[in-house]
Amino acid sequence: MNLALKIVYETHEATLMVGRALTGFVRRPFYIKETVQQMDLVGVGSLPIVMLAGFFIGAVLALQTAATLQAFGAQNYTGRLVATSLVRELAPVLTCILLAGRIGSGIAAELGSMTVSEQIDAMRALGTDPLRKLVLPRIIALVIMGPALTVFANIVGIIGGLIISLTILHIPTSVYTTSARDALNYHDIFGGLLKPVVFGFIVAVVGCRCGLRTRGGTVGVGLSTTQSVVMAILLILISDFFLTKLLIALGPSSVY
Repeated sequence: MNLALKIVYETHEATLMVGRALTGFVRRPFYIKETVQQMDLVGVGSLPIVMLAGFFIGAVLALQTAATLQAFGAQNYTGRLVATSLVRELAPVLTCILLAGRIGSGIAAELGSMTVSEQIDAMRALGTDPLRKLVLPRIIALVIMGPALTVFANIVGIIGGLIISLTILHIPTSVYTTSARDALNYHDIFGGLLKPVVFGFIVAVVGCRCGLRTRGGTVGVGLSTTQSVVMAILLILISDFFLTKLLIALGPSSVY
C-alpha cells in the first residue's frame, strides 16, 4: 500500500472510530468514572511539566526579545512580545506536543498492550464497546484538559518573562504588565484556547488509533507508541498552520 492510500485508509478508520465512540454521548452507559480518571491523568499528571516548560519558555522569550528590542530603543515592549507569542502560538503548540509525548504515547502503549493480549476482544465478547469505554473518555479528557493546561502555561510563561525582565533587564513591573495586558485582546485569547482543543483531539485520536491497530506482540506495541508520538506532533504542526491562517483571516487585521 503506497503512502497516499495508507493516509486515506487511516483517515477513514480514524473517522469511523471517532464516530462510533461519540455514540457514547447519547447511549448508556456513559462511563463517567473512566472520563474523570483520564482527566486527572492528563490534567493533574501533566501540570508540573507543563508549568516548568511554560516558565522557561517565557524566560527565554524575554531574554531574546529584549536583546532585539534594545537595539531599537523599544525594550519596554518586552511584555507585549512575550504575552502575544505565548498566547497566540507557543503555549498551545508546546503544551500539546508535551501531551503527545506523555499522554499520547501512554494511550498507544496501553491500548496496544490490551489489543495484543486480546483484552479488547474479551471486552467485545462480554458486550462492552471498547470505543465508548476506552476511546471516548480519552478524547473528552484531552479536549478539555488541553486548553486548561495551556492557560497555566500562559500564566507561568508570562511570570517567567516578568522575573527575567525585572531581575536581569531591569524593566519595571508596571511597564511589563501594562505592555502585556494591552497587547492581548479577545481574539488572541479565543485563538489561544481553540488551538489546544483541536490539538488535544488530534493527540487522543492518534494515540487511540495507533493503539487499537497494534499487531505483533511487544515489538508492535513499541512501534505503535513511537508512531503515535511522531504522527501526533506532525499533525499538530500542520493543523497549527491552517488554524493560524484561519484566525488571521477572521481576526482584526490591525492585530496582526
